Amino acid sequence: MDVDDDFASFVRARQHRLLRAAYLVCGDEHLAEDLLQGALVKLALHWSKVKNEYPDAYVRRILYRDAVSAWRKRRREVLAAELPDADPAPGGVDTGERVDLMRALAQLPPRQRAVVVLRWFEDRSERDTAEALGISVGTVKSQSHDALRRLRELMPDLSLETPGGVR
Repeated sequence: MDVDDDFASFVRARQHRLLRAAYLVCGDEHLAEDLLQGALVKLALHWSKVKNEYPDAYVRRILYRDAVSAWRKRRREVLAAELPDADPAPGGVDTGERVDLMRALAQLPPRQRAVVVLRWFEDRSERDTAEALGISVGTVKSQSHDALRRLRELMPDLSLETPGGVR
């Protein structure tokens, strides 16, 4: 099977960021790889239609919705015992603090973790987050509130800035 050069370039340029987003959403390295692979396969099938539009948004939507579908299929969440190797911490963030944050994220329920990842790691609006996850804006708000409250309990010394500068 011949691979479109534009598609191959797209995947090479974005695969690491997409894998990181998948991991942050699901909390399991192997599941993240599976989610990304499935999303890229779906993207490849529709590449000719979306390559000139917003292929990054398209593949991320697939990724997040497939993660939600996986949660619905499982009754219990399986957390990864180890964290994958991460990119160096941006802006001088303490690596220990970053690892603590990753562990705290892993303790959140799947939907709350997905909302936190999309809102604060991906810097998406409430509407974009709701659309990507297939939930209402009100659910995004309530899940954000509950997730941030839990993260503050788990990491009281961490400064959690919400969009708009409200702590």
